[in-house]
Amino acid sequence: MLKAMFQDRTEAGRLLAAKLKKYQNDPGIVLAVPRGGVPLAYIVAMELGFPLDIILTKKIGHPMQKEYAIGAASLFDYFVTPHRGVSEEYIQRELVAIRARLKEMYKKFMGDKIQENIKGKTVIIIDDGMATGNTILGTIKLIQKSLPGKIIIGVPVASKEAVEKLSNEVDEVVAVLIPEEFYGVGAFYENFNEVSDEEVIFYLDKLRRLRKAG
Repeated sequence: MLKAMFQDRTEAGRLLAAKLKKYQNDPGIVLAVPRGGVPLAYIVAMELGFPLDIILTKKIGHPMQKEYAIGAASLFDYFVTPHRGVSEEYIQRELVAIRARLKEMYKKFMGDKIQENIKGKTVIIIDDGMATGNTILGTIKLIQKSLPGKIIIGVPVASKEAVEKLSNEVDEVVAVLIPEEFYGVGAFYENFNEVSDEEVIFYLDKLRRLRKAG
């Protein structure tokens, strides 16, 4: 039976922050993948003294099979891999619907805060683990369009497959654990409860309050 490596996201965040300390003198920003990445990103941002923002992206599905991703969109950008039978009208319609949902989520989590400018900065993308790496891959392609100085992925646990796939796309993949056998992200946590919207808001508000007080 596999023994869980991390007690919870808080412990995982501390261990991950220690491995990312080498970037603390860079002009950097931490981008959390909500919801699971937020508790860890809060700890990393605190330790490194970086601003914290959330990265919201959603896949653009194929018109005949919505689960099959043909691209991804953020609030300000998108990319699509050309597919036969996929019209520009369809893509534009999807973008309107996706962005309406992403705007709603951003307002819920971040209020009226304007998104951080990442041009020339060391961008550290934080999630609570990576199984295939496909979700973060779409996010990276969008972030690259904003011309950051470096892109770093930070996760407590990742499969070898995900690390190999993403190492070619970013400056570094930092993982606390890359197990020989991967059983899914949750298997490496003692407590892997779903992170609620309220928890996300709590961590983001807490960091803002601490920064104002400091």
